[in-house]
Amino acid sequence: MLVERGLQAMNVELVSEAYAIAANYLRRSGAIPDSLVTDERLLGIILKLLQQGEFNKIRLANVAIARFQAKSEARAVA
Repeated sequence: MLVERGLQAMNVELVSEAYAIAANYLRRSGAIPDSLVTDERLLGIILKLLQQGEFNKIRLANVAIARFQAKSEARAVA
């Protein structure tokens, strides 16, 4: 399904699947709480990657996980 967001059409299913993969991993690792609430930071990373032209859901999830963890570690050090 495509949804208009501003002037760009976004594949909601792709974003949803990539988010589910990344969130599941991060919940199991303890990086985000085990709740039904969407982590806005993780979703933002995925949307940014999609806007940059990444359309592979596994790659979207893996890169989002890596960036999420890197930002979390940077916040913990600061």
